[in-house]
Amino acid sequence: MIPYSLLDLAPIPEGSTAAEALGNTLDLARHAESLGYRRYWLAEHHNMTGIASAATAVLIGRVAAETRTIRVGAGGIMLPNHAPLQVAEAFGTLETLFPGRIDLGLGRAPGTDMATARALRRYLAGADSFPQDVVELLGYLGDPRPGAQVRAVPGEGTHVPVWILGSSLFGAQLAAHLGLPYAFASHFAPTDLVAASRIYRETFKPSPELAAPRLMIAVNVFAAETDAAARRLRTSMQQAFVNLRTGRPGPLPRPVDDITAVCDPAALAMADQALSVTAVGSPETVRAGISEIIERFQPDEVILTGQIHDHAARLRSFEIAAEVLQSLGSGPKDAGAA
Repeated sequence: MIPYSLLDLAPIPEGSTAAEALGNTLDLARHAESLGYRRYWLAEHHNMTGIASAATAVLIGRVAAETRTIRVGAGGIMLPNHAPLQVAEAFGTLETLFPGRIDLGLGRAPGTDMATARALRRYLAGADSFPQDVVELLGYLGDPRPGAQVRAVPGEGTHVPVWILGSSLFGAQLAAHLGLPYAFASHFAPTDLVAASRIYRETFKPSPELAAPRLMIAVNVFAAETDAAARRLRTSMQQAFVNLRTGRPGPLPRPVDDITAVCDPAALAMADQALSVTAVGSPETVRAGISEIIERFQPDEVILTGQIHDHAARLRSFEIAAEVLQSLGSGPKDAGAA
């Protein structure tokens, strides 16, 4: 069976609050653990009124405390927003508190607008130094270095698994060069998925962290008892994506019966293309959709996401998805990164 994980943005639905969104995240994490999900990742975004996971490391700590066995991590930390030492200390602390359960996914986008990036007190050219920052961070989390003037305490010697996140060929090349696992953001940027997967696997260099390439891809899932009910659930994310891309971000919209009545056709077509790595429908339809995605892209692991307005419906969607994946039987070899 191919390992399956869950990516949560801690969405704040229309009519709800950040406090309720965080409570929903904790509830979803407990359910994910009971449903066999391997990892529960949270994403860093700032100045977004529809996302409550800005203080990502803080929320990871709370999720880890509310669960017992599931791996918890960042999908990801936007490294240009932070000094590598601070990230190493934060995740070294998490690993010390929850040994063997913490993951650190790293991205090179700011995860926000330029004004907010400046408010974070980071230089806008930070993405240019991403490879060097990753190497520096790995050094802080690795074995003790004799004579090192700067050390991460906690952090040193924890060997927190580091993943490179990406939606382009750059991340694939970096992950391959450093011998790190690679997670592709196919849930919103699938264009380069095939090329990036090929480059990553063909150019991968074994490292102390990883002996063979490990590719995880992100898949949107909207599952319900019927195809029509699932398609309706999906309209919240379609609206949110259109709103974001047209400069109108906000809380996660309520679902609608007719998405074409509330979204411009051109904008909706753009959103549907970006969100094309998606399985939506009844359990049988979702099974066919996920099976086709796995067969086509041959990932070593999938990470599921899907912003759904109603919390109970979101729980049910991920429950159906877990049942589907458990029914698929053997997949690519389950080896490599923890």
